[in-house]
Amino acid sequence: MAAMTKDQQPYRVRYWGVRHAASAGHYLAAQAAFQVLESGGNAIDAGVAGGIALGVVESLMVGFAGVAPILIYLADKNEVVSVSGVGPHPRLATCDYFHKHHNGLMDGIMQTVVPGAPDAWFTCLERFGTMSFAEVAAASIRYARDGFVMYPLMAENIQNRVALFSQDAPTAAIYLPGGRPPAVGEIFYQKDLAKTLQFLADEETAGAKKGGRAAGLAAARRAFYQGDIATAIERHQKEKGGLLRVEDMAGFRAEVEPPCHVRFGATDVYSVGPWGQGPGMLEALNILSGFDLKALGHNSVPYIHAVIEAIKLAMADREVYFGDPKFVDVPIDALLSAAHADARRKMIRPDQAWPEMPPAGKVPGGKWPSPTSAKAGSVMPAPAGSVDVFANDTSYVCVIDRHGNTFSGTPSDGNGGAPIVPGTGMSPSTRGKGSRTDPKHTAHVAPGRRPRMTNGPVLALGGKRWILPLGTPGSDNQLQANLQVLLNVFVFGMDPQDAVEAPRFNTHSFPQTLIANPPHDYQPGSLWLESRIARESGDALARMGHKVGWWPAWGPDAGHMDVATVCTILADREKGVLKAAHDPRRVSGAVAV
Repeated sequence: MAAMTKDQQPYRVRYWGVRHAASAGHYLAAQAAFQVLESGGNAIDAGVAGGIALGVVESLMVGFAGVAPILIYLADKNEVVSVSGVGPHPRLATCDYFHKHHNGLMDGIMQTVVPGAPDAWFTCLERFGTMSFAEVAAASIRYARDGFVMYPLMAENIQNRVALFSQDAPTAAIYLPGGRPPAVGEIFYQKDLAKTLQFLADEETAGAKKGGRAAGLAAARRAFYQGDIATAIERHQKEKGGLLRVEDMAGFRAEVEPPCHVRFGATDVYSVGPWGQGPGMLEALNILSGFDLKALGHNSVPYIHAVIEAIKLAMADREVYFGDPKFVDVPIDALLSAAHADARRKMIRPDQAWPEMPPAGKVPGGKWPSPTSAKAGSVMPAPAGSVDVFANDTSYVCVIDRHGNTFSGTPSDGNGGAPIVPGTGMSPSTRGKGSRTDPKHTAHVAPGRRPRMTNGPVLALGGKRWILPLGTPGSDNQLQANLQVLLNVFVFGMDPQDAVEAPRFNTHSFPQTLIANPPHDYQPGSLWLESRIARESGDALARMGHKVGWWPAWGPDAGHMDVATVCTILADREKGVLKAAHDPRRVSGAVAV
């Protein structure tokens, strides 16, 4: 059968159920989560299982030793909590160090931060789960040990990195077995990663025999952050010139904290704190709440213009104000206030686009000037091939169980950003790329400071009527794709699958997060449209001052850093129906019963 072209309409089965549901960036991760649900686990157990599985079946985009920002809804308490899942820079990492020794640049292994994902998984299980690490990691261990079938996207990503992987023997041993990249349809193994996961499970089992479930999880945590794995990471870092040490890892704990929140109509929308970009989406929602979006019409010229200009305004605030709240007094309440949204909304001109990033808004507590490190690059580079093919990506998993408990997580930082630690099958998070080496920048590198994330999982609640988690990979496009899918559901009443599949658009009219080194990629006034949007609309937007570029019908090529593949579940609590959706733009999967 001939392969479907990017201009053809994909058909995704509607996965509807009455008991529980999972959706994830790879179908095997959704299956791992579903198996846990079927075994009696709750949404948190299942979400952790799916997240760990993504670190196996999408190991170039998600790493077990990466990051994992998470939102959880606890149905019995009617409460949403955030698990930060991102580790800080090492004690040796300073702006001064990078300027003295690396000309202000931060590349490869120098971007390493404390792995946040493992403790996020342990913390979720400890605080909110019911199962053991060994139980939720069982599918992942099997996928890594017994293999899974190589699929086109992963095969392409490996092919693109052959020269890079060839330079490091442990990495080449995994991704270039027999000295060549694996072909689509071959079985792909990650034996060392399987051993690492099994080691943690065994340590947990031994600890649990002595002191119960909590003691078992604590033993697994120690094995990673203080024991053999931490020692192996430090040894490798020293050999390769990295800065991460056992002392940086030993005291790390993922933070459980209240999420950021806004009200959009009758809906409560939550995302992570200002160490991530989730609040930027919340601010854009606030700004757009003052428009009659339904009257403008879905993906009409006025609608696209309003949404893009709101994104520009929110991203301008993100660039100036967002950072680790432990180090920066982020005026988040002011930024998410109705008064601030009113002031920002007045800056949207109905017939004229901002030709560059707008100025940040003035808010009480705002005391930082606009960063000076961002420089305008090419205004409209080619839609494919213009980004770093070695850039790590992200994935997503969401779960809703029979009680209404909900998990929404965006794990990230796969292998390839730095060499593999020998014998472990993984490399520690290189999320440090989200920081700047300019000490004047709100998100600059500093010891113990978390890098600013692009990851921003979302969770929306319609009172007792419905629940909707969603999220996506896509770097700075995460915020923008999540926003559009939410509006498709909230404003236009679309079925979740239709909301995910609807044509999208985005802008790069602000400094990009994951371009760690100056000059930071910045495309003033840019507007990318999927080509299912009418050309006449693109022409009209161009006349308004938008610098319009066109993606193929279903977005950029699958390996492009901008690709947003949104997964979501809508739980209609009144009807007792769950609708799981997953994105045809890249590998993903869903299941519901």
